Amino acid sequence: MKKKKKTSNRQIQAILRKHFAKNPKKKFSAKELIRSLKIKANKDAVNFALSQLLEKGEILDAGHFKYSKTKNVVKARTAYHKGRIAIIRSGAGFAIMEDMEEDVFIPMKHLNTALNGDIVEIEVRKPNGRRPDGKVIKVVKRKAERFLGTVHLFRKYAIVIPDNKYVPIDINIPFNELKGAEDGEKVVVEITDWKGGKGKVPQGRVTTVLGTEGSSDIAMKGILINQGFDIEFSDEVLQEAEAMELIISKEELKKRRDFRNIWTITIDPETAKDFDDAISLEYLKDGAYEIGVHIADVTHYVKPGTALDKEAYRRSTSVYLVDRVAPMLPEKLSNGLCSLVPNEDRFTYSAVFKFDKSGKITDRWFGKTIIHSDRRFTYEEAQDVLEGNSKEFAKELKKLNAVAKKLRKDKFKNGAINFDSDEVKFKLDEDGTPLGVFLKVRKDAHLLVEDFMLLANKEVAKFMALKEKGSVPFVYRIHDQPDPDRVSDFADFAKIMGLKMKVDSPEQIAKSYNTIVKKSETDESFKVLQRLAIRTMAKAEYNVDNIGHYGLAFEYYTHFTSPIRRYSDVLVHRILEQNLKGTKKWNKDNLQESSKHISSQERKAMDAERESIKYKQVEYMQDSVGKTFDGRISGMIAKGLFIELTESRAEGMISFDKMNEAFDLETGNYIAKGRRTGKIYRIGDPIKVVITNTDLMERKIDMVEADN
Repeated sequence: MKKKKKTSNRQIQAILRKHFAKNPKKKFSAKELIRSLKIKANKDAVNFALSQLLEKGEILDAGHFKYSKTKNVVKARTAYHKGRIAIIRSGAGFAIMEDMEEDVFIPMKHLNTALNGDIVEIEVRKPNGRRPDGKVIKVVKRKAERFLGTVHLFRKYAIVIPDNKYVPIDINIPFNELKGAEDGEKVVVEITDWKGGKGKVPQGRVTTVLGTEGSSDIAMKGILINQGFDIEFSDEVLQEAEAMELIISKEELKKRRDFRNIWTITIDPETAKDFDDAISLEYLKDGAYEIGVHIADVTHYVKPGTALDKEAYRRSTSVYLVDRVAPMLPEKLSNGLCSLVPNEDRFTYSAVFKFDKSGKITDRWFGKTIIHSDRRFTYEEAQDVLEGNSKEFAKELKKLNAVAKKLRKDKFKNGAINFDSDEVKFKLDEDGTPLGVFLKVRKDAHLLVEDFMLLANKEVAKFMALKEKGSVPFVYRIHDQPDPDRVSDFADFAKIMGLKMKVDSPEQIAKSYNTIVKKSETDESFKVLQRLAIRTMAKAEYNVDNIGHYGLAFEYYTHFTSPIRRYSDVLVHRILEQNLKGTKKWNKDNLQESSKHISSQERKAMDAERESIKYKQVEYMQDSVGKTFDGRISGMIAKGLFIELTESRAEGMISFDKMNEAFDLETGNYIAKGRRTGKIYRIGDPIKVVITNTDLMERKIDMVEADN
């Protein structure tokens, strides 16, 4: 039977917007809208679209789960709005609004202490029909309270000037709050107050003295701090963690299913210390078998309301830079009590699946467990077994791999998109200086673990989504369909590259993207095209309203498998546990607010990771000024062409003002055409370049095209 095509979130919003405009005085529930408009989506998807229209001020909450058209939309949109501040070099800013297509200019004098990345409430005005400008009424949420900067000592006072050029403030520091910092030293400073009238001046205190500028270590710490992540835990949090210990009591064992005598392993990167997932295999009668996905039981130690829990929520994620990890939990937990180390008992939360001899899942079980890992494999060691170079646990590993391959095949058959792309890794010396660059190769051992984690995440989400007819609030991992306009521009360029894409439906888009991935295996230009395809996709996020996961082609999906490094998974464990014991309704609005915070922290962590990679790439290329390299055009903006070097994957720019003529961008910024000669540059084209300059502070590599 042919499946009905689902309506995307953007399409649902458009349908609802039109319907409310036609019926401004009527009230509608999600169920009524689905029935009357024949929307091909479930109730959660329509509720998600309604919540977004509600946030934008386009509809009103009419009570009793019904909505109506906002009567004063125009007035509301010219009064108070919520958005995020982006500071520009002049010190002024733009407010990127949630409910307006156009960004709003905020003069420096009207920022009202708002800093780059802060969530603010602003008043908007449109003077004489010009571009709207506004002023900040209040700061709703700070992106960061701590900053990396340089101390400057004067006779009567001291200041810290933040390194971040988008934080254009001087922070006053009383001498007794310097923590011994000397003039010119790098420090972490915390803003404690804003004093003065209209032109408020920030007051602060030094929390950490880092020393003199110039080291990679300080740069990495700066990346974390500038994204709002602390580099240390408070004494209160550390004391709570240190007081904890593993106590396996008879009372605790009664609450758990015992897997300690079942064959169990972990497979992780060679450098990993926080092992948060393990896999078990047990053969049953008549050819059946049971596979368990065992996850560190963080919730056994981290209890709601504790300092540990509050700090874990505030961070929401571990941050993985090139040469270090800023963990969500202190080391006593992340690398100790919670880590599923070999040959030791550990508390876990498990998703266990029974398969018949044909490989079909016949039963599922979720609950608290205790395990005893038999072996810690690195990915390389497990791969050696799968390739026949080692016989250690060969039967078990090859069985797991066979099951994983079937799960993977079914996933792609159902329309999942292959997101595999090159991942840059560095060989570092003891002080973090990059000695070499290589690409991470994902083989069966990596995919094996991934497929079982996907299975557990999917099945836990399905269990919760169907519980009490979907009325139990839960944290889903959602991924919307791609933006049609971006896909259309991309398809036009792909056609020029020789690939005719079918993009009339989400299913066709997914199939076309997988074709690009396949072609990229033999054609380097398609590797660039693959990354461009990913940019057309929506960002995955956490949300209480389930609209499914487009990229994975899963109707239900969540994050259950990494609670040591993701707070979303901690919430999922708590909600699942309470609902296995008996339904407990969480407050949906509070859970949604938590989901938004966790999604925001995830994006900051990803930005920090990318920035650390960029820093190491620039550091690696510092001795290459004047040398010629092969590369490919990886992007373009009005200023110039981005070039990715073939060997190191470092990215730099050729500015158009360094070329012999001006260029115009065409076909959605995928092509640059010379105004005088008509010379064409396309994304994906090979090019030879000469490095002219590297700037570690700006994370920039300047290039020019080499003479042919």
